[in-house]
Amino acid sequence: MTGLNPVTLRAWERRYGLIKPERTSSGHRMYSDGDVERIRKVLALTREGVAIGQVKAALEAEPVVATPPPDKGPWLGYRRRLAAAIAGFDEGALEAIHDEALALHSVNVVDRMLLVPMLAELGTRWTKVTGGVAEEHFFSAYLRNKIGARFHHRRMHEVGPKILMACGPGELHETGLLLFALAAHDAGFRVVLLGANVPFRETAAAAHRTQCDAVVISNTLDLGTPEFYAELSALVSATKRPVFVGGHIASVREKEIQASGAVALATSIELALRRVASGIQRARGRQ
Repeated sequence: MTGLNPVTLRAWERRYGLIKPERTSSGHRMYSDGDVERIRKVLALTREGVAIGQVKAALEAEPVVATPPPDKGPWLGYRRRLAAAIAGFDEGALEAIHDEALALHSVNVVDRMLLVPMLAELGTRWTKVTGGVAEEHFFSAYLRNKIGARFHHRRMHEVGPKILMACGPGELHETGLLLFALAAHDAGFRVVLLGANVPFRETAAAAHRTQCDAVVISNTLDLGTPEFYAELSALVSATKRPVFVGGHIASVREKEIQASGAVALATSIELALRRVASGIQRARGRQ
């Protein structure tokens, strides 16, 4: 789940006191979700150049701030201003609001609390407002430029579970997948990104070539056709590894996704990443 080998993990425990897992009566270590999250924070700090001997102090100095839901605190105000800038196709205002949010909050929090909810809001707005499609395309183009720069400057992982990510066939909305891919990278996963509108047979071929640990499919389209789920089931059989489906379709077609052998992902990025990590761990246990 973290990409660390047991020797490193135990060194972090004994030498640096970074984690304190529970012990069973037979002496086996039991790691909680909190331990896993702390390990990922340690990995993130070391990637930023913090020496391992200084990580504990950095963690203890980190302020504990409860993040309000996206419809409370400053986020509703940010979203209203962002919506006005998008409606006016005003990139300058868009940039100023984004920069203001980043000055006060981490980039991951801004993704989770501002950008993802804004994308979801625009995804329903286009059916109700003339020009809504153009608004969605305008904001998506802006985000692709921002996310592309972050991808370009990320440090590649040499270890960690490998996830192949793609939009399903006919799915052209890739911004949500890109944000999820960045969050997965920050959580220690190795990411292979295929992008928009990938036929399932091509995704299956890429899964075998990359020797990935799991496949994540993103779909905002509500595809209730039997053909789609038959192809999804064929993808699960062909890859012989966990297949996860996220996006709007996961919330409205969970039963069909589960029946195909895939796993529907939660709308929360954190919960979705935990489900992917747990699925990979279970699959490894069966091998």
